[in-house]
Amino acid sequence: MDILEFENQIYDSGYKNIAYIDEVGRGCLLGDVVACAIILPRDLRIQGVKDSKKLSEKKREYLFDIIENEATGIGIGRVDAQTIDRINIKESTRLAMKLAVKNIVNRDGNKIIADYLLIDAENIDLDIPQKSFIKGDDRCHGIACASIIAKVYRDRMCLEWDKMFPGYNIGKNKGYGTKEHRESILELGVTPIHRMTFLKNIIGK
Repeated sequence: MDILEFENQIYDSGYKNIAYIDEVGRGCLLGDVVACAIILPRDLRIQGVKDSKKLSEKKREYLFDIIENEATGIGIGRVDAQTIDRINIKESTRLAMKLAVKNIVNRDGNKIIADYLLIDAENIDLDIPQKSFIKGDDRCHGIACASIIAKVYRDRMCLEWDKMFPGYNIGKNKGYGTKEHRESILELGVTPIHRMTFLKNIIGK
């Protein structure tokens, strides 16, 4: 079934607040995994929206402002490196998504309760009807919107981490395991925001 057709069936069944959910930062060597849950007006389609990984940084920033303005509600969930090391990245991703759903608010800061969840390739431990879609950020406008919000939000966090921990070029590599980042770890050591369970092949511990 086409995702749009599926969405319309959900709306026609009486659900009003469909939350679209995606995450970013799952494969990074440092920093939080970040999820976004977003509720959009029915039939809203923002031109240019697609999976955040397929957009330039400039286009993501441009679309971020439009999505933020058009959204009924947005929630962000974050899980830090220490928690990722403790419970693993898959469970941390699910936790970030769960927190994002619980944190949905409108522009005035008022809480909005989602009554259905459409998720990119995950399941969330919440007593809310939900459907997972493989490559949802490619196939579903709402999940793509969530991916853009999550990506821009986390990229802005990376700029702050770059100031706190200079020398790793986090503002550019976003915490991913680039050659420069791996070499910086060997030269400078690890920071409090590095995921130690991700560094075994680099530092040999």
